[in-house]
Amino acid sequence: MNLLLQTSQSDLQARIAVTGSKSETNRLLLLQALFPNITLANTSNSDDSEVMQKALKGNEEIVDIHHAGTAMRFLTAYFAVNEGREVVLTGSQRMTERPIKVLVEALEQLGAQISYENEVGYPPIRIKGQKITASKVNIPANVSSQYISALLLVAPKLENGIEITLVGEITSIPYIKMTLALLNDLDIKTSFEGNVITVYPKQEVESKVMTVESDWSSASYFFSLAALAESASVSLTSYKETSLQGDSGLVEIYKKMGVDTHFVGNKMTLTKQAGFIPQTVNFELNNTPDIAQTIVVTCLGLGIGCHLTGLHTLKIKETDRLEALRIELTKLGASISVTNDSLTLLASDEINHNVTIATYNDHRMAMAFAPLALKVPIIIENAEVVSKSYPDFWNDLKSLGFEISEK
Repeated sequence: MNLLLQTSQSDLQARIAVTGSKSETNRLLLLQALFPNITLANTSNSDDSEVMQKALKGNEEIVDIHHAGTAMRFLTAYFAVNEGREVVLTGSQRMTERPIKVLVEALEQLGAQISYENEVGYPPIRIKGQKITASKVNIPANVSSQYISALLLVAPKLENGIEITLVGEITSIPYIKMTLALLNDLDIKTSFEGNVITVYPKQEVESKVMTVESDWSSASYFFSLAALAESASVSLTSYKETSLQGDSGLVEIYKKMGVDTHFVGNKMTLTKQAGFIPQTVNFELNNTPDIAQTIVVTCLGLGIGCHLTGLHTLKIKETDRLEALRIELTKLGASISVTNDSLTLLASDEINHNVTIATYNDHRMAMAFAPLALKVPIIIENAEVVSKSYPDFWNDLKSLGFEISEK
């Protein structure tokens, strides 16, 4: 389904309830599988979370997680420590191109039995669940934080817990801290000192309701809309000013792009700064790589340049996001260059109209480019891909006055 987006709106006014965080939901779903007396509220309605839930509740030998990268990493660890269970964990064609070797090797250090069905280092993988008694493991610190979180989430159920030594410079620290904070909420003891993370064993936890905060990555598209509008007052629920989610860094980032954020209770209101004059921006996004696409599209819409660094993990996401951005922004008339871990956009006042944006089976490509409809009509290819993380996205855009039609 291709969608044509356009709008004559220049003043955005709306109140929107955003689905629960996919990152928090998938972590809590795994913890609930380990500790069934946990109850979850405001969970994500994303495809990824539904796939995760189905895999945890099912008993099939072949577990297909489609495009869900978080589920692939978390379930690899979960099934590795699920004594007596044997599964083949697989996914989409793109998933078979996304590396899993670092996590597999870490689990093998602990005594896990995992083998590759096809190419070494990539799914599908065969996992024979074992009782794990070893507790010490080394893992490169600059890999996806999902590898590290996968180990941390299963650690309480290991006989001796886990002690992870991170080798090198740590990236995506907020996501590691999110995982540890969720464990702490269940009274599971942890420590994170220097490059060593420890999770202590805990076989049972008290019954508790865990409420998922709404997704900050999903909120990023409304920050972009507020920045590109002439004026805006967009309220989003349910958000915390002191959030566990790394992408809450949006507040400070978008302040430099003309958006002020105010919190009252669980409501966050985005307003466009009066008299804001856009200027070239530079951001280091090691801790928030998932919002890089949103930021660079905002900059294009504002007519400003940007230099973004810390983007090395984008090469192994749903697509090679850096290359995808280079191709699609060039179609819009942008002058852009990318390296393995950075992106540079030159300032420009011109944006080509009615360009069709390819989404590469990547939900964030579809949603990141949508706010440009405030500037020019734009066509989003394969628009249904948003269901991976934010199924209600197009309906929420309509509530802001966008005209959306199939093309």
